[in-house]
Amino acid sequence: MARIMIQSILVVCTGNICRSPIGERLLQQKLPTFTIASAGICGLAGRPADAHAQKIAAMYGVSLADHVARPLTAAMMREYDLILAMESAQINRISLIAPEVRGKALLFGQWLREQDIPDPYGKSMEAFEYVFRLLGEASQEWANRLTVKGLCTCRRKA
Repeated sequence: MARIMIQSILVVCTGNICRSPIGERLLQQKLPTFTIASAGICGLAGRPADAHAQKIAAMYGVSLADHVARPLTAAMMREYDLILAMESAQINRISLIAPEVRGKALLFGQWLREQDIPDPYGKSMEAFEYVFRLLGEASQEWANRLTVKGLCTCRRKA
C-alpha cells in the first residue's frame, strides 16, 4: 500500500485578496512545515490583500502586508498535494481548469457546519471578522486532521 503524504496546500478563492490570503496565513501558522500558498480563480494579479482583510488579520496578529494576488493556473494546481477552495462553485471551476486535480480539491470549510466560506469582499468589517473566525476554525480543523487524525498517513492500494 502507498501512503498519501500531504505536504503542500493551495488555498483558492475568487480574487485572492480576501479569503485565500487569510486562509493561507492561518494554515501556515498551524502547519509550519507545510508548503502553503494561495491563488484566485478570477485572479486580480498583482493586487495587495483587501484593506479590510489586512486590518482584521492584523487585529489577530496575522500580517497580509506582503501578499500579492496570483491567478490560479492548471500548472500551479498540479504542484500541490491538496487544494482547498472556499465555495463549492470554485471546486467546479477548478475541475474545468484542470480535471485531473479534482480528486485533491476540497472545501476549506469541509469540517464546519456551513462548509462554504462566504465572500466578505465589499462588505462591513463585521463580515470580515465573521469570515476570519470561520477561516480560523476551519484551519484548526485541517491542522488537526492533517497532523493527528491521519490524512498524511492514510493508505490506499498501490
